[in-house]
Amino acid sequence: MYRYVVQRILLVVPTLLGAAALVFLLMRLIPGDICVTRLGSGGGTFDERAVAACHAELGLDRPVFLQFLDFVWGLFRFDFGTSMWSGKPVSYEIAARFPISLEIAILATVVAIVIAIPLGTISALKQNSAVDVVVRTVAIAGLATPSFWLGILIILLILNVSQAAFGSPWMPPIDYVPLWKDPVRNLSMAIWPAITVGYRYAAVTMRMTRSTMLEVLREDYIRTARAKGLIERIVINRHALKNALLPVVTLIGIESAFLIGGLVVTEQVFNLNGIGRLFVQAVQNQDYTLTQALVMLVVAVFVFTNTFVDLVYAWLDPRIRFA
Repeated sequence: MYRYVVQRILLVVPTLLGAAALVFLLMRLIPGDICVTRLGSGGGTFDERAVAACHAELGLDRPVFLQFLDFVWGLFRFDFGTSMWSGKPVSYEIAARFPISLEIAILATVVAIVIAIPLGTISALKQNSAVDVVVRTVAIAGLATPSFWLGILIILLILNVSQAAFGSPWMPPIDYVPLWKDPVRNLSMAIWPAITVGYRYAAVTMRMTRSTMLEVLREDYIRTARAKGLIERIVINRHALKNALLPVVTLIGIESAFLIGGLVVTEQVFNLNGIGRLFVQAVQNQDYTLTQALVMLVVAVFVFTNTFVDLVYAWLDPRIRFA
């Protein structure tokens, strides 16, 4: 068990290095020039000397291999360089946006787990009943409803309800306040996008929980446990649910990691200044430094989340070993 844990953790380093090399090369293959974009943003004219001076300032005139070494060395030192567009440190740009996206991702995951696992389990236990039909309908509706459209409906519902109740429309605040400073203001901003994203997330997880529970409930060891006279609650919680959660844990981990950088549309709907919005701005401005750092941030979240999921696997199923 300990050997499995250590080897899974050690695999993180070569995975991140491979991702860094791929990201660096792909960024250099994208057509366009940050210097041309930056110099031409004000509508003025410029010549080749100005572009060459800009390349020298940003270090783009150096050999590509040296640029890559600087990039990797900066990752190890948590020094992501300076934004080519704004001139501010990349770490500052990310630190200002990351808490918003992280909080919404965590809240959406909590909402999804609280909804999906109990309802998916009940749906499997009450297969083909009225409860199962309702749960499946809710899940299918969540899969079919785009998050941005649901977000717009929530905003319109808030406006109409507040108008009817208080005589004036109310909108969630758009400025981010940390949870520990003002919990009410923080949650009034974050809970609505979290519900919007968490509903679809819950629909996918609910379907997976139901399918795996139905499969596990047909296994021989479940029939044996019931034949031995075990209480049904113990059969479900200790034998069925624990084994059914293995693929569900994988799905939860992947979806949680995706939410860190995949909330672009939701952030636009709720006017949130998060990582997804920063991603769009960095790509539009052809800011290599910022885009590379953001991609590596998402990659790191995926890698560490998958590593954590593998460790949870080993805890849920002691038979799992590294091979």
